[in-house]
Amino acid sequence: MNDAVIRLDSVSKIYGKGEAEVRALDSVSISIDRGDFVAIIGASGSGKSTMMNIIGCLDGATSGTYHLDGIDTGTLDEYQLAQIRNRKIGFVFQNFNLIPRTRAVDNVSMPLAYAKVHRKERRERALEVLDSVGLAERADHKPSQLSGGQQQRVAIARALVTNPVLLLADEPTGALDTKSSHEILDLFESLHANGRTIVMITHEADVAARANRVVRFQDGHIIEDHRVRGVHGHPLATAVTL
Repeated sequence: MNDAVIRLDSVSKIYGKGEAEVRALDSVSISIDRGDFVAIIGASGSGKSTMMNIIGCLDGATSGTYHLDGIDTGTLDEYQLAQIRNRKIGFVFQNFNLIPRTRAVDNVSMPLAYAKVHRKERRERALEVLDSVGLAERADHKPSQLSGGQQQRVAIARALVTNPVLLLADEPTGALDTKSSHEILDLFESLHANGRTIVMITHEADVAARANRVVRFQDGHIIEDHRVRGVHGHPLATAVTL
């Protein structure tokens, strides 16, 4: 069943007033199905970062509605939004955002601590997801003992540990070399093949091309929305030209 995990209806985001007004998003409507892998692409100032903040419940819309997993996020208070971010969204950032002097397993288990999961269960679940991203043997290593690609895998494991409905990745390969970038994108493809819903923000066309669907932003509008493959990764007859 490909019900929508994300649905935006006529969402606008305006910063400033009068002559200083900036319309970062202008009446954007989009639906993203459960199990899809979508890349949001655009140049600096296109609106893609604002879109990520809206999708991630890090910022609210000026107008329009955003439903995440059937929940109207515009009706939630700050505490409820924090709960949504912790339980329904797994964030992956360009610079990993790991706690420097903390072991990989403890970095991964951090969202479970916020959710008040018992310590023993936190460790078990953290070890399980570290194994799923190929880093079981690095569980007791600190970030400084890991390569950039390994640190991003730890960050992905942390994003997955709460079993969120959405994996939201902001420029996930931006701080990585070519080899590590390909490995992280391979991991995303594997996660998607296992049913994960992934939205990836990027400015790189070759990175976006690894997704099933590519949505291009310009001046706060969606100017292209192409499906490269079916929701579950099956190639379509016509590929997108980026």
